[in-house]
Amino acid sequence: VLDMPIEIAHTFFESVPAISRYLKTLCDVGLGYVRLGQSAPTLSGGEAQRVKLATELFRASSPGRGVLVLDEPTTGLALSDVRHLVAVLDRLAAAGNAVVVVEHHVELLSVCDQLVELGPQGGAGGGRVIAQGTPAELSKDPQSITGPWLHEVASGPRSSAKRKKVKQ
Repeated sequence: VLDMPIEIAHTFFESVPAISRYLKTLCDVGLGYVRLGQSAPTLSGGEAQRVKLATELFRASSPGRGVLVLDEPTTGLALSDVRHLVAVLDRLAAAGNAVVVVEHHVELLSVCDQLVELGPQGGAGGGRVIAQGTPAELSKDPQSITGPWLHEVASGPRSSAKRKKVKQ
């Protein structure tokens, strides 16, 4: 059993809801390929991050339980894993949970219901609301630093010349 990938173990333990639910959460964050008995020190940084994330998501999976606050949940995740994360967060929100994410990953930001952009810099130079609204609204807001990147996600890749101009 410990040599099974988590995805197969999830099917194997379907009749044990307490185990099956947790294994499903691990699959939802993109860890279905990891072996059930794989030791923690052999996990990559991104995999370890997703195990932590799955644990928190499992705790918050009860319908309407409350507020889930995540700080940079995409750290160490590949784009395909970010898509898994988005699907899990959507499911939590649909179940009546409030999901608040502190994040910089534009792919995740682009699917949020509302954004609040703080800035204009980090640390002592930040902390003020410089833009707020839907991703579409921020993509058109001249005050938003994130807006051009949201626009890029919505309209496709931009040329490197335009990207350099935005970074300045």
